[in-house]
Amino acid sequence: MEGSWRAVLAVLVILAGLTASGCGYQIIEGPQNVTVLQGADARFNCTVTHGWKLIMWSLKGVVELSITSQEPIITNERFTSASYNSSNSFISEMVIHDVQPSDTGPVQCSLQNSDVFGSAFLSVQVMGTLDTPSDNLVVTEGEPCNVTCYALGWTPLPDISWELAVPVSHSSYSSFLEPGSSLRVLSVLDLTPLDNGTVTCVAELKGSQASKSLPVSLTVVQPSPDSVGEEGTQLPTWAIILLAVAFSLLLILIIALIIIFCCCVSRREKKESTYQNEIRKSTNMRTNKALPETRLKSGKENYGYSSDEARAAQIASLPPKAAEVSLPEHHSSSPHYQEPSKHRPGPASHPRVSFDLTSPQKVRSVTLV
Repeated sequence: MEGSWRAVLAVLVILAGLTASGCGYQIIEGPQNVTVLQGADARFNCTVTHGWKLIMWSLKGVVELSITSQEPIITNERFTSASYNSSNSFISEMVIHDVQPSDTGPVQCSLQNSDVFGSAFLSVQVMGTLDTPSDNLVVTEGEPCNVTCYALGWTPLPDISWELAVPVSHSSYSSFLEPGSSLRVLSVLDLTPLDNGTVTCVAELKGSQASKSLPVSLTVVQPSPDSVGEEGTQLPTWAIILLAVAFSLLLILIIALIIIFCCCVSRREKKESTYQNEIRKSTNMRTNKALPETRLKSGKENYGYSSDEARAAQIASLPPKAAEVSLPEHHSSSPHYQEPSKHRPGPASHPRVSFDLTSPQKVRSVTLV
């Protein structure tokens, strides 16, 4: 009920102010833009000349506070007023308590029966969270490492920086939006620590100069002998790339040489095969030509030999007038003696010659063994 009466009273006051004369009063200085954090108080001042009757404050086009010369008319407890008098002006202050992101918008200060007004803009920033995967890291002395922190739920997005309280030989950092998220900012610090210390991730909102920090402790340990040896023998990236390219070229060269060698061998084999075929053909032709002569030289056929059957057949075909004449024997001083028709066999028989009286031209020699 009390709130309703106040609202009615405010409307009546406004209507009364609009009907009253006040054309000679003006705004000397209007409110200024304000940027505050969520949950804080926002203050706006409006300076006017003396003699004013009614001052009205509006947020996003809605009158939230009215000030009369007797007392302020408050319709929302989040909106209060304060006033300050000077010799030639009057300062009216509107305070917005516990501002929220939904309060972001234009603020206006106006006088009764006047088209002149002062305007400003209220910006509400939201400070989100700042976190890191680990707040205590163990790293190796002289070896590069990185520390990550991320800011989530900030409006607008904060600026992230790093404060180093550790001796390093190198350090750099970069901040960027996490892929797939428009409200999460990642920051990665790359450094090469030389001793124990602390690094601090700092997120800051520019407009309100508000910031939040998160320290991360670094415990530096000595490198192991194995890792030192491996690091000493490890080649730089450019050398690895150069070796890879060299090995690739060498492999291509070897493959090309193998292909060329195979082609040469194939051609040589074809030439040798053709040459050998020609030699074989020439050898076969010579062999075929020499074969009859060889047979004639190496054969044992006696063309003067006639078998008994052939000779018997030839004798049977002779005419009966044929007679056998024997060569005369040598005579001696002993009485004439005629050998019998049959001769005694001896160790060796002398050749016997037969003459065919009917055909004296033919003579056949027979060797008896």
